[in-house]
Amino acid sequence: MVNVEKAVIARYKYKDHHFEILVDGTLAMEYRNGKNINIRDILASEEIFKDARKGERASENLLEKVFGTNDVEEIAKIIIKEGEIQLTTEYRRKLVEEMKKRIIDYISKNAMDARTKKPIPPQRIENAIEQARIHVDPFKPFEKQVKEVVDGIRSLIPISFEEKEIRIHVPARYSAQAYGAIKSFKGKKEWMNDGSLMATVFVPAGLLDDLYEKIGKITHGEASIKEV
Repeated sequence: MVNVEKAVIARYKYKDHHFEILVDGTLAMEYRNGKNINIRDILASEEIFKDARKGERASENLLEKVFGTNDVEEIAKIIIKEGEIQLTTEYRRKLVEEMKKRIIDYISKNAMDARTKKPIPPQRIENAIEQARIHVDPFKPFEKQVKEVVDGIRSLIPISFEEKEIRIHVPARYSAQAYGAIKSFKGKKEWMNDGSLMATVFVPAGLLDDLYEKIGKITHGEASIKEV
């Protein structure tokens, strides 16, 4: 059980009703993001409040009406998953930076500069986000925020999400290791009778240079790799 003095409020609104619980902010966010945590370890109090600061508890009848149960743990799961969690400024800043890094990594790996047909360095994307004054929200869905960021920086970077069709032939002695480098890409991978690997895969533009480098290192330059 969390120390009440260190707890924050998680709040859930249903029509005109408010429901609040006291939680460990960090653990609540980790639980919300899918980490397997016992709900008892997140709660600072086994109470569902109408107003936690005033100590006003929600009635069991109201809980039954809104949640279909008055089980504190089951209701707490809903509040944490679907409600609003008050966080310290420091922790919110940490979440913002983590989300921003995730978005930048995704764009860098999956997009290219439409003019140069080259991958976009992460620092260039970060600079554009700052220049465009785009606010990253750690609570918004990732896919939605990627779109918002891309739309927001397109005037600064001509972003294009493209996949390149790449044909690769790897000699038998390197084929097993090379397969590990390309298995995540969609496409056709075939083992030849001589043990070599023949593959035609579709690679996000931002990962193209990285793939060339990996295959080159694995095969010491002996692989055949080219764009179709």
